[in-house]
Amino acid sequence: METTKNIFNNINDQEILEDNLNYTFFSWSQQGGLNPMNIESSEGVYVYDRTGKKIIDFSSQLMNVNIGHGRKEVAEAVALQMSKLNFVAPSMATQPRGLLGKKLAEITPGDLSKTFFTLGGAEAVENAIKIARVYTGKHKIIAQYRSYHGATYGAITAGGDPRRHPVDSQQNPNVVHVENPYSYRCPWYSSSPEECGERAIKNLEQVILYESPGTIAAIIMEGASGSSGCIKYPPFYLKKVRELCDKYNILMIDDEVMSGFGRTGKYFAIDHHDVTPDIMCMAKGLTSGYLPLGAMIVRPHIADTFVNKKLPLGLTYSAHAVSCAAALAVLDIYEKDNLIENAAEMGQYLDQQVERMKTKHPSIGDWRNTGLLGCFEIVKNRESKEPMCPWNGSSEVMSQVAAKIRELGMFTFVKWSFIFVAPPLCITKVQIDEGLNIISQAIAIADKHTY
Repeated sequence: METTKNIFNNINDQEILEDNLNYTFFSWSQQGGLNPMNIESSEGVYVYDRTGKKIIDFSSQLMNVNIGHGRKEVAEAVALQMSKLNFVAPSMATQPRGLLGKKLAEITPGDLSKTFFTLGGAEAVENAIKIARVYTGKHKIIAQYRSYHGATYGAITAGGDPRRHPVDSQQNPNVVHVENPYSYRCPWYSSSPEECGERAIKNLEQVILYESPGTIAAIIMEGASGSSGCIKYPPFYLKKVRELCDKYNILMIDDEVMSGFGRTGKYFAIDHHDVTPDIMCMAKGLTSGYLPLGAMIVRPHIADTFVNKKLPLGLTYSAHAVSCAAALAVLDIYEKDNLIENAAEMGQYLDQQVERMKTKHPSIGDWRNTGLLGCFEIVKNRESKEPMCPWNGSSEVMSQVAAKIRELGMFTFVKWSFIFVAPPLCITKVQIDEGLNIISQAIAIADKHTY
């Protein structure tokens, strides 16, 4: 019988591609006509396909490989843990589970202190909604339209991303959406980000009153906007959301799945706003994607409710010992290599370089970035702000832009009129320049369609 190693070695590149296409589904895609990158290895901010082509990873895959690719310390921690203990039921205590729970209590804001572990971000959000409803005895959740919280039913309903439309006949009930303080395209036609934020808060409070505070369990918002376009909160916005939650006895859920673990130049995006949520959801950067793991951490007043009351949450792989060991190794790398500080520094450099790009490219309508979580918004006209691609639409121009980015050796997230920039936190100035040069060549295609 062939060993696993021999089986891998005996499969050629074309067979690998055909096996993937013939026997597996690819997310969010029409399955016919796909041509996925056939990846063999990765290191630092690069992945390599099976022809040896070097591809700069300018979105940390799905904004999760924060420490960069190929860190052997994580592999060693995983192998060591597996050699001692791979899996036990989540009713049992393990060393990595306890150490990771303690570490998260130390680094999360305020008095967040007790964690329930999941396999990923969507499950963290699902369980945050569950515990909010159980704790408060109320049922409604308020969320933003321009947001994404995951693809399971509760999470995809809480998000406003149109990917929910094909499945929303079975959506989670009692979710109410409000507009974002999206100052570039303010729903209230404001004249400044601050005015847009004030009007967004007034609208949020009005919706709370319309829906009745006695029915609203929680408000869920991302710590920093991600795949909906990196929409920046005005500095006071989340503080005022916190005030509304306190005023009307509503829990505040902070979704840090994408924005957490140094992505914005602080441990968590909400740290920029000096706010403590009641519940925080985490994943992605928690293990930097090396193994699946998510988490939901709560404040003591929620945790204490379940001292003498059964916690109605459970997952077979909750607090998986090997994933927890991977997370501990990843958290050590953040601190040992000063990656969070580097994200802040490289974010400032990135902003400076993009300002130069704006003078060259008339199709850059807006650039929004916090640390290393940024996005270009591409437009046909800067004055009218007509998007190069309509919301939830398609655009031949943006398809050409995305194709050019791939052709030139970059992987990043291109959606509607957005080009995202969220590289691993270990990136250097030279590598940022390399990536922006590729994006500049691609944006030149859009420039030809401006007026």
